[in-house]
Amino acid sequence: MKYLAIIFNGFEEEEAMAPFAMIRRCKLDLTIASASTSCTGCHDITLTDLTPLNKVNYEDYDCLILPGGPHHRYLATEPKVKEIIDYFMAEKKMVAAICASPTILGKMGYLEGKNYTCFTSMNADFGGNYTDEGVTVDGNIISSKSVAYSLEFAYKIIEETQDSSVLEKLFKQIYHEK
Repeated sequence: MKYLAIIFNGFEEEEAMAPFAMIRRCKLDLTIASASTSCTGCHDITLTDLTPLNKVNYEDYDCLILPGGPHHRYLATEPKVKEIIDYFMAEKKMVAAICASPTILGKMGYLEGKNYTCFTSMNADFGGNYTDEGVTVDGNIISSKSVAYSLEFAYKIIEETQDSSVLEKLFKQIYHEK
């Protein structure tokens, strides 16, 4: 299982770092891609050594992660990002989006007939069922409401893409009690 995350300047740091840290704690294969080799979040935290998006062979990945934050406006208009989302959806590969990023899926028509959540004030008529839950899974889409659910979002990504023993081992490692 290989994970691909895409961030641009203005990403929400906690929505990115919670899944990144949990996936890496599990020693899973995660590539963080961006328009360049560094990217600054909306709270001025910079990530470096990123993989340039134009160098990623996205067909090699099994799960796409789209953190939220103001960068969602760039993600939504970037042709390469739309191409990647279209590929993942056509192949029924997992797509995980949090906060503002599920709206990208909604505007592309992928939330039609689906249960989903997103940042409450950004919900529009995407043709699906808005759940207002912290994290919602419907088929190959994991959506999450906001930064407050970043860890739950991370856990759900792992739960939906790995054997249950991986999440159990993670919970023991971080002293998480169910």
